[in-house]
Formats: sequence, structure tokens, C-alpha cells
Amino acid sequence: MATVTADACGALGVVLAGGLARRMGGGDKPLREIGGRTILARVIARLEPQCECLAINANGDPQRFASFGLPVIADSVKDFPGPLAGILAALDWAAANGQNAAWILSAPGDCPFLPRDLVARLSQALVAENAEIAVAASEGRSHPVIGLWSVASRDVLRRALVVEGLRKVGQWTARHRLATVAWPAQPLDPFFNANTVDDLAEAERFAAIDDRA
Repeated sequence: MATVTADACGALGVVLAGGLARRMGGGDKPLREIGGRTILARVIARLEPQCECLAINANGDPQRFASFGLPVIADSVKDFPGPLAGILAALDWAAANGQNAAWILSAPGDCPFLPRDLVARLSQALVAENAEIAVAASEGRSHPVIGLWSVASRDVLRRALVVEGLRKVGQWTARHRLATVAWPAQPLDPFFNANTVDDLAEAERFAAIDDRA
């Protein structure tokens, strides 16, 4: 693992948009619209001011994301093994393109209301707790896909995915010194994610609140 320093996280960011959206009938969930903008556009708008650069993790034809002007990186592990594969792809991308970046921020492409202080607070927790991974939480629940990850961990993560068949993010974080940072969930939970058609209706209401703020 990389040594944590106070300036460890001028973070590179990756938006995990490789999910299959089964509960919405398939397709690219981040490209659904709420409040007149795609969910992905809202995610990018939250993360771009916090990150040195951003990439999108997605499989299939990358041209469907061309309008966002960001690199699109595919999983290197086959058969859609879940968000850990996207995190690994991001770590490899950062190692190849990140100008010696030690950390990446990951966030799912279906969380349109991410905190504007996400990178700052996760970075502070890494330092304060001498942690190896920092993840977000709200309402007493951890959101392990939203976190800071050491680029130096990529080969160990690759082995866990390919050799051990590890799939759950929580099983991976349990192996490391973990910092968990909680955010308030009022007036809306910043980690609300749109998984179903009903969630999209709720997201419309939240978007109106968020846009007014």
C-alpha cells in the first residue's frame, strides 16, 4: 500500500458506469435523465471540481459516452464481476496515465447528489486514521463503492479477483485498515442511488431540492 500523506489525494476519479441495470430493464442507467440532465452529467459535475481528472468505467461501445469528453476504460476481468473489476480497471488506468498518482476516487454512475467535499474528507480520514482505504457512509450504512483506493494495491486486487474469485467490495475492504466517513442525510442523502424506476421518480424530487440549493 502507498504511504498516506496530507497531499495524497489530488485524486484521479473514476465513475463506475458498467452495471447491467437489471432492475430498470437493462441499458445504461447513468444516461437516464432527472431534472433535465442525465444522472451521469450530474455525477461528473460533482466530481470534476474535486479531481485532477476523470474517467468512466464501462464495457461495450465507448462511443455512447463520447459526449462527455472523458476517457472510457473497460474491465480487464471478464464476465462482469462487479464494481471491484471497475476499481481495478481504474487503478490500472491511473498507474498508466496518472502521472505517479497514488490514489483514485471511485463513485458509481447512479449517485447524482455526491458531496462536494467528498475527496477532501475521505483524504483527511486516510491521513488521520493511517488507513489504507477510505469509504463513505450515511444513515449508519457504509457505501464501500464510494472511496479512495491505493494504486499500489492493484496487483493484489487482481489476484483476489482472478485467482480467489472475490466479488464483494466489503470483503476486500475488510482485509485492510479502513476509514469510514459519514455524511448527514438531510435534506437529502448525498449517496442516494437510482436503482429502479421508482427511484427515478424520487430522484426527480431530490433534483429539484438540490438544484434550488
